[in-house]
Parts: sequence; structure tokens; C-alpha cells
Amino acid sequence: MTNEQIKEKMKAFQAMINTADEKAAAELVADDAPFYTPASPAPLYGGKGYLAIVYWLRKGFSDVQWQLEEMVAENDTAAVRWTSTGTHDGEFMGLAATGKKFKISVMNFYKFNKEGKIVSDIAAEGMIGILRAIGLCNV
Repeated sequence: MTNEQIKEKMKAFQAMINTADEKAAAELVADDAPFYTPASPAPLYGGKGYLAIVYWLRKGFSDVQWQLEEMVAENDTAAVRWTSTGTHDGEFMGLAATGKKFKISVMNFYKFNKEGKIVSDIAAEGMIGILRAIGLCNV
């Protein structure tokens, strides 16, 4: 894949996570790609697994959105800086809705296979920013 193709895939990925588009998830994410989250003790796999993380977040933050701010692509890898926003309007990790808003910056690294699908998403710790914003963490 060219760097431009990777950039186009990441733009489509942004639309997919913001709309929870299952068809796009299947087209963009390899079925055997593992994703790790506090929502599950075991990794979740593929597009459906990735969207399970999105659905988990939306239970507590129904308006959660991600904005791709910066991206560098090289070979089979993209480094992306996201801004994520949302309002704590549902129960999240045992905490009832507070109405508090969050805005965090998150860094992720994505790897693609030869078919142009995401096979890995390694995230810098963004959850701590959300937990701070809603009062679950004072660190």
C-alpha cells in the first residue's frame, strides 16, 4: 500500500468508528486482528470486536467522537493523533452519569496487511484522560 492509500483508509476508519458502520468495519479491519480493552479480559477480534469497544464507550458517552488530527504513514504503518470528545451521560465502569464532558488527545499506531486491512492498533493510554474528566481517577 502507498502512504496515500493508508491515509485514505484511515479517513474511512474515522468515519467507521464515528458511525459504528459494521460493513465498513468488515472492509477495513482484518478478521483476526486482536484488540485489547478494559471492557474485556480477552482480546476482541476483527471489525465486530473493534466496534464492541466503540459500543462499550457509547454506553457511557453516547456522543463520543474521534477526530483525526495528524497522521504519518510509512510502509504498512500509520501513526495517528486523535482528539476524542464526549459527554458522560450513561453509566460507565460503575459510575452513574455525571454530565461531565471530556476532550482528550490520543495517539495510535495502526499496521496494515497486504490486503489493506488493519491488523493491529496499539494505543497510547487515552482511557486515563476520560477517567480523570469524569472523576474516576485523580492521577
